Amino acid sequence: MEASRDNELRRFKAATLVSHSTFPWEKTGTELMTSIAGVDRLFEAHLIVADLDASIAFYRDRLGLELAHVERARRAAFFWVGARGNSMLGLWQAGAGPQKTTTHIAFATTAEDVLAAPRRLQSAGIVALDFNGQPTEEPVVLAWMPAVAVYFLDPDGHLLEYIAMLDGQPRPDEGLVEWHAWQES
Repeated sequence: MEASRDNELRRFKAATLVSHSTFPWEKTGTELMTSIAGVDRLFEAHLIVADLDASIAFYRDRLGLELAHVERARRAAFFWVGARGNSMLGLWQAGAGPQKTTTHIAFATTAEDVLAAPRRLQSAGIVALDFNGQPTEEPVVLAWMPAVAVYFLDPDGHLLEYIAMLDGQPRPDEGLVEWHAWQES
């Protein structure tokens, strides 16, 4: 009888601790939280693949995704998912991923939010990164899309990104461009 009461007491304490938690990572979404950028949807996901060419053929020829861009030097390929500029799938041959990570997601937001994100990230104690994983105070433009983006890491080292498509024609020959240089060109 005593053991049964002890088990009930442990379950009650555990349930009480979880339901009254004040840890910020346990918030359910009902509490008001400060937003760094207004996330509209998941913009992109990335997969590590064993054979880039076989994967390009699979996603293009079998699934019918539009091949948007191939970076042979980085062993990467990007596909539009749905309408061009709406969502994207990135494929990275094993060992070729950005910042040597195997997990990366991008959140679609507005260009204004991406431009403000480095300052807002810094205010939240998060380091804003450029495409190459270096600390930055401004976003970069992926000229082949074109889109403006800023990157950062979560506590587990997952590479996260805020991204917004830009008006205008793609300029694939320009590669990656700092925001201020894009504005000047």
